[in-house]
Formats: sequence, structure tokens, C-alpha cells
Amino acid sequence: MVAKWITGWQQLDTAHRLFWVLATITLATLFVGVATGWYFLAGVPLLLVVAFVAIVNFEALFLLLVFCLPLSTEVLLPNGLGTDLPTEPLIVGLMLIFGLYLISRAKVYPAAFFTHPLSLLLLLHLGWIIVTTVSSELFVVSLKFSLAKIWYIVTFYFLAGHLLRRVSDVKRFFWVVFWPMLFVVVVVMIRHAAYGFSFADIHRVLHPFQRNHVNYAATMALFFPFLLGATGWYPWRSRTWWWLVASAALVAIAIYFSFTRAAYLSLFIALGAYFIIRWRLVNYVLVVALVLAVAGGIYVVKDNRYLDYAPNYDRTISHESFDNLIEATYKLEDISTMERLYRWVAGGQMAPYRPWMGWGPGNFVNFYRPYTVKSFRTYVSANKENSGIHSYFLMTLVEQGIPGLVFLLLLLGYTLSRGQVIYHQLAHAPERRRIVVMALLSIIIIDSFLLINDLIETDKVGSFFFINMAILVNQELSVRNHDR
Repeated sequence: MVAKWITGWQQLDTAHRLFWVLATITLATLFVGVATGWYFLAGVPLLLVVAFVAIVNFEALFLLLVFCLPLSTEVLLPNGLGTDLPTEPLIVGLMLIFGLYLISRAKVYPAAFFTHPLSLLLLLHLGWIIVTTVSSELFVVSLKFSLAKIWYIVTFYFLAGHLLRRVSDVKRFFWVVFWPMLFVVVVVMIRHAAYGFSFADIHRVLHPFQRNHVNYAATMALFFPFLLGATGWYPWRSRTWWWLVASAALVAIAIYFSFTRAAYLSLFIALGAYFIIRWRLVNYVLVVALVLAVAGGIYVVKDNRYLDYAPNYDRTISHESFDNLIEATYKLEDISTMERLYRWVAGGQMAPYRPWMGWGPGNFVNFYRPYTVKSFRTYVSANKENSGIHSYFLMTLVEQGIPGLVFLLLLLGYTLSRGQVIYHQLAHAPERRRIVVMALLSIIIIDSFLLINDLIETDKVGSFFFINMAILVNQELSVRNHDR
């Protein structure tokens, strides 16, 4: 009998052997858990299932990660640390699995993707983050930042680039994100309706899916181009077409009731960007934007003109009505806007002290207080939640120095410029061209948020930032390979 078992075991392939090992461990852990009262052991089989799927087919695990992105929740850990569950463990696990896959099957990964200029610029950006981590004022904080950046780039750029090559791959990716995203929107809208869609109550209806209304709005806004673009995949007025149109309308309403000014602005920017891309004006617009940004920076710094924009402490308040918030914004009396200015001024004061290496990734919040200007102080300047500078570009300048900002701008500028070229190269392939527009407009919406927020380090936004780049590169490679 034993000999037959051994012979039968030897005849099984690896997948079936792993299945029987998993089944045996499942029964054993359940038995031990019931016998000892250690019911947490019942979770061991689930972890093993995930590991089993990862070994047999890590593409399924990647899709599981993508499915969990809209549903993930932030969990605070001891010593001021935090993580996103269940996404961050999946991100790290996939990075390790994909690394082993590349070591064992390096020739399978297309060299053209790895050596693409966008990939090289991304690696340059990451490399400088690592360099400034070594010189950081607080090495441990910067190391955590760098590690998170590494597993985001490996998983959401290089692994996504490996898996999202064909049009059918992108379509499947869309639907895997669509359903949990729609679920979150419906749940939040139902909860919010119970409060009469009140501006003052938007925060209380987001848990456990989102940290705040800005993250919620950003997640919906960056996915909106995919929603609109997906309608072109199906016959006009078909059932699926109507379903996508209705879903896009619901998401648009949800974005409105998120009461997030950056979301409204980003969608208008994306609308204008669509025509800029079609009319081949991206490079000109980028040059004008850079000139205006530099000129604006020089203007506010010269003769300390920025002091003219200091708020009135007694009139800078939080608002319960969105209409009052809009009015207070242009009057420089909104507490959210003015607290941003408070931190931007601090960042501007910090940058000259470490212009080349910066203070180290993730370190703004640890060093900015001595550089604040009292006249810009608001009621929430105590910053008990230890939030950041609320501008990814200024944050990069402060934490990674001038080279870090230059590398980031090169990465973003090249992405948009090259994306325009890819769009026009794909005139013969309308489905791929549509995918390019989706990815480009999604990136532009994220870039718009980065002007007054720092969201790339969040799983719901940072994931799409890198996935969109990977999609663009694959569409260009399809031109070289004459794929349809």
C-alpha cells in the first residue's frame, strides 16, 4: 500500500502535489484549532491558498490585489506605523514572487520593456530616492519610504507591464477594478444619502474604504477616463454600454458629492488635455507650464511677497457648507487652503538649507516646524495627524533636493510627451489608441492632484499611477511588434 502511494505521488505533477499538501495541512490545522481552542489557526489554510495560487499562477494573485485596491483599509500599527490591508502584504508578496520568477526565467521578460526610456527614467527616479535615503537625516523613516516605493514600482509597473500587454488583458483589468469600485461608491452614496448628502458629514461615511474625502474623490476621478473609454468597447446602446454609461453617471454624481475641489479641477484639466493630445500640443503646454511655475516661484519669493498672502488668523475657519468653502477659498479664509500655504512656506524655507540631497524621503513632517512662518499659522497647525506638505512636487524638492525634483519632472513630462506620440502612432489600432487615452488622462488627473496633495504613496492612487505608465509602454511596444 505504501509503495503504491509513493508511486502515485511520484506520478503527480507539481501543481497536484501542492494541492494534496495544502489539503493535508488544512485538515490538520482545523483539527488542531478545534482541539486546542486556537481558532486563529483556521486562517492558516487561507494563507496557504494564497501562497499556492501565487506559485501556480501569480497572475491570479495580481488580479486579486487589483480587486482589493478599492476595498482596502488603512490600519494603524504601534510606534506610529501603518499599513493597508489586505493590499500591502499582497504587494510585497507579489514583488518577492515576481523577483524569483525573473531570476528563474529572465529571458521571458521582454528586454524592450525594461530598457524603454520611461522605464529608465522611473529607475533613475527610484535610484535618487535610494541615494537620498542614505544621506537622510532620519535613515529609518527614509528607508521605509524607499522600500515602499520599490515594491510599488516592481509590482505595479514591472509586474503589471508583464501581465497587461494585450487589449484583452487591459479589459480584464478594467472589469476586475470596476466591480469593487462600484460597490464602494454605492455603499458610500447610500450612507451619505442618510445624512442628506451633507458636506459636513462626508468624512463619516467613508470608513473603512477611504482615509478622507480627497482620497475618495481621487480614486473615482482617476478611474473616470477608464469608465468613459470602456463604453467604446461595446456596441452603442447595448446592455453593457448602458450599464457603463449609468455607472459613469453615478460616479460623476459621487465625485460631485465628495465636495473635493481638486477632483472638479482635475476632470476639467483632463477634458482640456484630451484636445491638447489630439492637436499635438503637449510639448508646448509643458514648456508654458514650466515657465509659469518658475516665474510664479520667483515672483512670490522676491522681496518676500509671499508674506502678503498671510491669512487673518481670526477669520480663517473651517466651514460646514460647501458654498461657504468655495467663497472662503478665493478670499484666502478657508482653513484647508491656508494650512497648505502654511506648510508650503515652511517647505520653501527648508529647501535652501539642503538644496542637493534634501532632508531625506518621508522626512518633511519630522523637520518642518522650526521653518514655519507664524503669520501663516491656522487653527489646525498643530498637525496631530502628522500629515504631509500637501504638494508632491514641493515635497520632492524638500526631501530629495533639486535633482529629485528634476528627475520627477522629467519622468512626468516624458510620460505625457511620449504618450502623445504613442496616441498618434496607433491611428491604425483604435482599441489600443483608446487605451492610451484612458491611461494618459488618468495620469493627468493624478498629476493634477499632486499639485496640492501627496497621494502617490497611497495604494489606491499610487497603484494606478504606475500601472498607467506600464500600459503606455506596452502600447508603444505593440506598435514596434505590429500587434493589433
